[in-house]
Amino acid sequence: MSTWIGDAFTSDVGWDHLETLVDIGNRMAGSDGERRAAEATREALAAVGARDVRLDPFDVQGWTRGSSAVEAGETTQDSIALPRSPSTTVTGELVDLGYGLPTDFEDADLEGCVVMVASNVPDHYDRFVHRREKYYYAVEAGAAGFVFRNHVEGCLPPTGSVGTEASPIGEIPAVGVSKEVGARLGRRFTGEPVTVRVDATIHDATSQNVHADVGPDTDEAVLLTSHVDAHDIAEGAGDNGAGTAVVVEVARALAAREDELDTRVHCVVYGAEEVGLVGSGHDADARDHGTVKAIVNNDGVGRGRTLRLYTHGFETLETATTTVAERFDHPITTVPQLGPHSDHWPYVQWGVPGIHVMSETGDEGRGWGHTFADTLDKLEPRTVREQSILLTELVVELAADSTTISPRDPTSIAEQLEAEDLAEGMRIIGDWPY
Repeated sequence: MSTWIGDAFTSDVGWDHLETLVDIGNRMAGSDGERRAAEATREALAAVGARDVRLDPFDVQGWTRGSSAVEAGETTQDSIALPRSPSTTVTGELVDLGYGLPTDFEDADLEGCVVMVASNVPDHYDRFVHRREKYYYAVEAGAAGFVFRNHVEGCLPPTGSVGTEASPIGEIPAVGVSKEVGARLGRRFTGEPVTVRVDATIHDATSQNVHADVGPDTDEAVLLTSHVDAHDIAEGAGDNGAGTAVVVEVARALAAREDELDTRVHCVVYGAEEVGLVGSGHDADARDHGTVKAIVNNDGVGRGRTLRLYTHGFETLETATTTVAERFDHPITTVPQLGPHSDHWPYVQWGVPGIHVMSETGDEGRGWGHTFADTLDKLEPRTVREQSILLTELVVELAADSTTISPRDPTSIAEQLEAEDLAEGMRIIGDWPY
């Protein structure tokens, strides 16, 4: 064991690929930068010894940023458009709904108003409320515009897409503003008319997934995944350059351990995750779910030193993770709850065993993610190497013939979503598949 660990701990392959990705610049879904990032990932996987490396293109709704503004009184406040916002201008009374919890919308008169909500939830609330959920509560309430206020200090307006699978372009204009601008708007202009303006180009586009194989040529496979696209406002280092770097680094280690793999490991690096899990949805729709032994999806790795794995109620995945943690005497946090907001979900929603690999940051919400500050300087090579070692061992453990992983009945997934108070939010954003 020690030889491959030493090789992995001294490898620069993953980190070098991360630098390649962040230096490309704009990796927005459907952009030329996303395509170049996918091509670079294809080349990196081939270079580490993966086989059958290829791109799988698919159509995606394109959206290219223009300008945006929040005009209040005689001021123009700094803002950025949320991707897939419609290109339009509206004016309405500003209503600050605080956190924008489901209950906050119940008694509010929002018809024709511009609604502002925070990007986080209070400590006492028992679940995360996604941006799109808050947006569609505003749409349902008849709001004219949507302002998404960051909870992280530093004059950092947050981004993040709106829209649904059925209607990729949202119904009302949406912008992100910093915590500081949000506080200013709420203090000076609540109850006053404000104007939200978004200029964007909406067009047809093409994205692509990257595929590669390591290990024996079995029909069944463990999927090792990440997404290569990022929001256009930043380098996308943590979200999700680091995840793709880890896939490349783990693929390199697995190629050196192919004789130990009982099951094929199929690497998939998705496009268009940030605009509604389009790449993974494209793959999941085309793939025989019965051939997927497990999916290990890396989205949020590298930002903290300790891995945090959502195991979605699959006890065997929890056991395998604990086994690896004990084998290496290295902490790994496991969470059995469901997490429907990354590329594992198009499979897990139908009962396919899946893990969402993140990391402990100590911060609330996304931290630097989805802001201008998602840059390479927030990460370090040591963490990428350490986590790649642990995840390599986990993939080998999951691929072993001795590891039997039973799928779940989709009905039980739906029931757990209801029990964890996730179902209502999924319904309003059009993500409820049952």
